[in-house]
Amino acid sequence: MTKQLQPSGGIRLFQVLFKRLPGNEDVQLPRKMSDLAAGFDLHAAVDEPVTLQPGERKLIPTGFAMAMPADLEAQIRPRSGLAYKHGITCLNSPGTIDADYRGEVKVLLINLGQQPFVIERGERIAQMLFQLVPVVELAEVNNLPETIRGAGGFGHTGV
Repeated sequence: MTKQLQPSGGIRLFQVLFKRLPGNEDVQLPRKMSDLAAGFDLHAAVDEPVTLQPGERKLIPTGFAMAMPADLEAQIRPRSGLAYKHGITCLNSPGTIDADYRGEVKVLLINLGQQPFVIERGERIAQMLFQLVPVVELAEVNNLPETIRGAGGFGHTGV
């Protein structure tokens, strides 16, 4: 299934398996666009061009499914260029893909711009970053430890 590799230098390397879904042989699998990029660009696997009207949202397929180690999650985030130039962004951002999900990865896009935007097959639509998920144990208590801030929130710190 998935395995954890140990490269030189003590850096943990995680292997994520990708399965191209039938009919999407022409759609690029996720890939980094530069050596130091944090995210892997995702490409649209739409059967025909999809137009997003201003204010409209649609779920866009990517043409692949994946399997990753249990201590990872994948986060789907907007591409800055689409957001800046066209007002195209991701809802539920960052969207989380859990390690046990095996269905097609899809991206929920919204057009916050003022013009219709057409999504073509193969177009880069979002980016995917992988993050470690810590093991957390929740404990119910009767009292919480005190802090100087206390319950102050929503601008309480002066920001």
